[in-house]
Amino acid sequence: MKTLIVYASHHGSAKKIAHRLAGEFGSEAVVEPVRNITSIDLDDYENVIIGCSIHAGKIQREIKTFTKKYQDRLMQKRLGLFICHMDEVDKARTYLENNFAPAILEKAVAKGFFGGEFNFDKMNIIERAIIKKIAKVEENVSNIKEDNVADFIKIYRNI
Repeated sequence: MKTLIVYASHHGSAKKIAHRLAGEFGSEAVVEPVRNITSIDLDDYENVIIGCSIHAGKIQREIKTFTKKYQDRLMQKRLGLFICHMDEVDKARTYLENNFAPAILEKAVAKGFFGGEFNFDKMNIIERAIIKKIAKVEENVSNIKEDNVADFIKIYRNI
């Protein structure tokens, strides 16, 4: 079963997770940054996983545009959603509800909350200053929740 994994990543966490998932789903998985998709034939895929990061409570505009543009086709697929973030799981559920259409949320067989990373090497000076002030973090931090990734894979595979 061919799987499309579409992602948007600001500093790399969602990209890292998308490729990790592709490794789990094998040679039938195709990873594509949403910014590279101008048009796509979703008929080529039985499964679609959509992932992104959260910034200031919002997902990337490209993901919203993609899900809106292809919503009818996505409703015919085995759908999974994941987000990368540094907040608590309670906020992650709110982020999903506030950023994805109710039909997309209902259709998703698996929803993943995978933690995130603060990667100062990929941030501009303003982003670094904001993170240092708000999160009180001075260096790179990884908080990828591997157990959540494993659970997502099991649920998505229906194991």
